[in-house]
Amino acid sequence: MKLRDSIGRISAMTMRYCYVLRKSWPRLLDLVYWPTLNMIVWGLLTVYFNEHRSLLNETMGLLLGAVMLWDVLLRGQLGFTYSFLEEVWSRNIANLLMSPIKTYELALALMTMSFIRLMIGMAPVTILAICLFGFNIYDLGLPLIAFFCNLVLLSWALGLVIAGLVLRNGQSAEGFSWSIMLLLLPVSCVYYPVVALPDWLRPFAWILPTTYVFEGMRELILHHNFRADLMMMCLLLNMVFLLFGMVSFQLLIQSARRKGAILTMGE
Repeated sequence: MKLRDSIGRISAMTMRYCYVLRKSWPRLLDLVYWPTLNMIVWGLLTVYFNEHRSLLNETMGLLLGAVMLWDVLLRGQLGFTYSFLEEVWSRNIANLLMSPIKTYELALALMTMSFIRLMIGMAPVTILAICLFGFNIYDLGLPLIAFFCNLVLLSWALGLVIAGLVLRNGQSAEGFSWSIMLLLLPVSCVYYPVVALPDWLRPFAWILPTTYVFEGMRELILHHNFRADLMMMCLLLNMVFLLFGMVSFQLLIQSARRKGAILTMGE
């Protein structure tokens, strides 16, 4: 009975977010617009390099693949955070936290909505990449699932921490929703290998799960070799990050309740 009630609350929250998304065409457009724009810009750049630099013939898909996988992480985190922020902006977060819904149920509902928004945003982009540039990311095969899952797990971990910070510190912390990815981008080695970093920065790169994903992608595209060891290490790191995110989310909610910050949030 408790499990059924829990699933019912998670489903209800997910349906609520879906209704909000379905009734707002600007929100739907935003899910597709930015990934599409990124894909076109980097696709044109890749085509230019491919036509003018013979050394890059073997790396035609590196830039496009990196951009599209990076968008999985970015859109996954933003999909989680936006759904949460809509509760804050509508002053509904206090009602939610006073309802029977538990913290982990709210987190699971936000994760589910993050996945739905990610699929809406990325599916058209992969089709356009095939039509416009002849790059089919699905040619990566089963390893693509490993890349995708690891990036989504990290996006949820980051979303949990950001949501907790917003609850604890108010809307002044919303800037983390957009800035955190800019901080991770240079060290994640999205467009270049780890060896391109200064020696002192490489240990920090290997702490991030993203580094393992993009190193694995380059190994697969350039040498047709799937590095399962990189993906296993990435998964272990993601479990640590996700656990940290869940614990932080719970502790920051408790702190916000003690502080009385929840009732004062909203536009």
